Amino acid sequence: MEAELQTDVVVRPVRDVDAEALGRVHATCWHETYDHLISRAALESVSARRMAELWTHWMNQGPDYIQYAALVNGEIVGFAGAGPARDDDAPRSRELYFIYLLAAWHGTGIGQRLFDAVVPADEKVYLWVADDNPRAHGFYHRNGFTLDGASQEEPFLGETITEVRFVR
Repeated sequence: MEAELQTDVVVRPVRDVDAEALGRVHATCWHETYDHLISRAALESVSARRMAELWTHWMNQGPDYIQYAALVNGEIVGFAGAGPARDDDAPRSRELYFIYLLAAWHGTGIGQRLFDAVVPADEKVYLWVADDNPRAHGFYHRNGFTLDGASQEEPFLGETITEVRFVR
């Protein structure tokens, strides 16, 4: 079931005080996104507390790193982040690191607003996404990305997922 878009949607830079809420949303999004890709046992190791600790670190990496949160009626429902390329053979100098939105808010336009906040329309950027994530693939295609043929086996929660690279 997809949520009806509320009028009180705010997309803004993340703040230090958001770490706990971001941790909860991040953990939930991982459960919603990866439940068909990795084992239940691996997903059960994901805690909101641990994710909040990671967010405390991610928020303080410097001005080249951009992270935005989406709030509906004052509650964080998603987030996105981009920054300098992390790969030695990066096809672009900037990378979209992540964009997650609670499943209840898919299809409302909030994901697009998050994307637009961290990736300017004319910016050349790349990203990695799970190979078996057709919803994300469609989103990136609609935003002008194409697969460049690169793939990698990425360690994830003690298991491995196959990721493919998109470029724009």
